[in-house]
Amino acid sequence: MDSAEQPQVLSVEGMALPPMAIRLPGGIHAIEVSLDEAERTAAVEQLVRDIYPRGEVPLWHAMSALYSASALEMLSAGVSFFGIGLYEIEDGGVAHCSLTVAVFESGEAEQDTVAQGIFAVLSPDPMRDVTWLDLPCGPAVSANSFRKLVIDGQYTKSGKDEELSMGQMQVHIPFSTGPYTAVITLDTASVEQWEEFTHAMAGIVASLEFPTDDSERVTL
Repeated sequence: MDSAEQPQVLSVEGMALPPMAIRLPGGIHAIEVSLDEAERTAAVEQLVRDIYPRGEVPLWHAMSALYSASALEMLSAGVSFFGIGLYEIEDGGVAHCSLTVAVFESGEAEQDTVAQGIFAVLSPDPMRDVTWLDLPCGPAVSANSFRKLVIDGQYTKSGKDEELSMGQMQVHIPFSTGPYTAVITLDTASVEQWEEFTHAMAGIVASLEFPTDDSERVTL
């Protein structure tokens, strides 16, 4: 999971944010979730065919449904960036993940105060492994968790409903340049590659910067 050479400077539609730059691992394919529903659905379907060129229709349908539902949910939560990562693994299979970057108003400009508040809110949840982080851009809070999903039998080899384990890594990073908090979330069903994704996520959050010069800002 190699890192991209150039940082991507992200913005969120409808929000006058200070710049936020991040480096993403190679293999992450972006979807613009701010497209209208028809365009977004078509974009997801095309992307699935691009990244699974030898896949079959049931796989395309299953993955399109999964990513379309995720994109719609994220759009309603104010997320504008949605990435899909696919990586070959030793047995010839594919490890996949989804990556989102969301930004929320925190109402407080002091990074440490915001991070402490997030840590206090998340820590009591027994379903999350919550950790304080000291990143190059400032304090942050990570929260890892696992859950079970049920996949409809029409999309499984057995033809029966099957349980799927999902892992989530989420890092809350207060801006150093304003009262906002970035939330970077990586979801994966490839829990066997959890350690690799952990290293990838560590590289992603460590690369986050809050430039003071917004002349290089671009919109994904």
